[in-house]
Amino acid sequence: MNINKTGLWGEIYSARYLRDNGYTILAGNYRCRTGEIDIIAFKDGTVCFTEVKTRGENPLFRPMEAVDIHKRKRLISAAEYYIHYVDKESASRFDVIEVTLDKDYKVKEINHIKDAFSALD
Repeated sequence: MNINKTGLWGEIYSARYLRDNGYTILAGNYRCRTGEIDIIAFKDGTVCFTEVKTRGENPLFRPMEAVDIHKRKRLISAAEYYIHYVDKESASRFDVIEVTLDKDYKVKEINHIKDAFSALD
């Protein structure tokens, strides 16, 4: 599997999953000087900063395990920037979506971990 293609498909499937579950997509691949956020979505008064981790069949580790302390710090920093410049009013949280694809880039599993970590961790 091509790593770039795998990640792209994971983000496409994740955005579709969020829309199908009542979220409004505010931004995809949001970039600022402090980092990047895969998907920023909104539902029920909450802005969800969403990291997507995609793996092929039979991964050795859960995709969530790739969201280490360094990645979390970059996500938190980018979210703080977004909150400061775009939306100071809404509640917010950090979600992780784990996507597992088969060899043909079709979804085998999507696992949405709501409130996966906080800025206080």
